[in-house]
Amino acid sequence: MRSPIIVALDYAMAEQALAMAGRLDPARCRVKVGKELFTRAGPAPVRALVSDGFDVFLDLKFHDIPNTVAGALCAAADLGVWMVNVHAGGGSAMMEAAREALGEGDQVPRLIAVTVLTSLDEEDLACVGVHATPSQQAVRLACLAEDAGMDGVVCAPSDLVSLRDATGGEFLKVTPGVRPAGSDRGDQKRVATPASAMADGATHLVIGRPITRAADPMEALAEIEAELSTPLL
Repeated sequence: MRSPIIVALDYAMAEQALAMAGRLDPARCRVKVGKELFTRAGPAPVRALVSDGFDVFLDLKFHDIPNTVAGALCAAADLGVWMVNVHAGGGSAMMEAAREALGEGDQVPRLIAVTVLTSLDEEDLACVGVHATPSQQAVRLACLAEDAGMDGVVCAPSDLVSLRDATGGEFLKVTPGVRPAGSDRGDQKRVATPASAMADGATHLVIGRPITRAADPMEALAEIEAELSTPLL
């Protein structure tokens, strides 16, 4: 079984991201490429990471009309990435078009949908007209995504238990906002430790700064692996 840990390569320049990847073992983690790096450097670092043996989660959170999203996902698939995502808020028609564009099977990227960003709380949702708690909204969007054929969702740790009960057992739950005990929360409001997130139903953990800012990234990764192998009391 491949590692559930996805290391966020949240860098501005390709050289920085590839240098960090060079300090990681692709057999022990996957990596994520997000908007800033992709906008600055384009697809080249993604191709390089794939060539180096990494499973790449291309985290661009597509949210547009169905035809535009479908075309963008076909372009992402051509890069050989392992996982791509869209915003569930784009609606059923958009997600269904995304699913149809990628097709299904073991050789196509996993397709997941973002529910509620980990930087948002109930007050933030109310400001944009959503009168629900983050967990309530996450469940609503996750069920919509599952019905539209998504392979899973991106969700906050605090939403995991609700989603575990509301969706199928094979439905992926990719969880950012994961911080080892004692780590800085950064700009995320709803966080959890790796072990507690996995216990609550996460299938994959997105972890950035606790690994990428460590003096020895592989040592930091090993400490998280050890935490995951120790049962919670």
